[in-house]
Amino acid sequence: MEHFDASLSSYFKTLLGPRDTRVKGWFLLDNYLPTFICSIIYLLIVWLGPKYMRNRQPFSCRGILVVYNLGLTLLSLYMFYELVTGVWEGKYNFFCQGTRSAGESDMKIIRVLWWYYFSKLIEFMDTFFFILRKNNHQITVLHVYHHVSMLNIWWFVMNWVPCGHCYFGATLNSFIHVLMYSYYGLSSVPSMRPYLWWKKYITQGQLLQFVLTIIQTSCGVIWPCAFPLGWLYFQIGYMISLIVLFTNFYIQVNLTFL
Repeated sequence: MEHFDASLSSYFKTLLGPRDTRVKGWFLLDNYLPTFICSIIYLLIVWLGPKYMRNRQPFSCRGILVVYNLGLTLLSLYMFYELVTGVWEGKYNFFCQGTRSAGESDMKIIRVLWWYYFSKLIEFMDTFFFILRKNNHQITVLHVYHHVSMLNIWWFVMNWVPCGHCYFGATLNSFIHVLMYSYYGLSSVPSMRPYLWWKKYITQGQLLQFVLTIIQTSCGVIWPCAFPLGWLYFQIGYMISLIVLFTNFYIQVNLTFL
């Protein structure tokens, strides 16, 4: 296993260059295997979970859902606040921001983006609750793709470009998750459902964040700085894939109400 880890690390270094030493020794970041194994276990549960639950009664999970979703709401709010204040304190450039130009503010961004990466592991529970409640129609290709890809992408981001221009998408996403998880948490209480007016705007907000992220990322391509262009091109491509999948989801949801 150690030989495999060393070979994998050597391959990543050849492909992507040296890692950012500021995150050396941080939990889950030193080698890729834990993230990869968690992703495989997640996919196995997605595959086997509905089979296990097929002839069983669904679990309510109401109480734990309230705690889980409101907990993620608070975590998302914390990350949004810390990212906004870190960007402000570091005088980050909207058009292009390098990874080693804002001193201690960069470290503030790195610390909160580690929580952002770790939150993607916590969010695997979204799917597990769907399985336990037998809401299998919500376990779509989009849902699984988004959950698995975000955890893995952010492992690489945290090891090579853990601050700088990548802050923007994480900041927007944290804000959207405040809206999303507060809705999910409060909707677990039936008496609250009539007051949750922002449900219909969540997917629209997600699509808007992808478009804005493409615009901001493209600025770094047009006016380059000390941020690797390859990462910017990758992010644009990934955002396009999410726009395609989320647009399809949005259309399908709206068609069901026609």
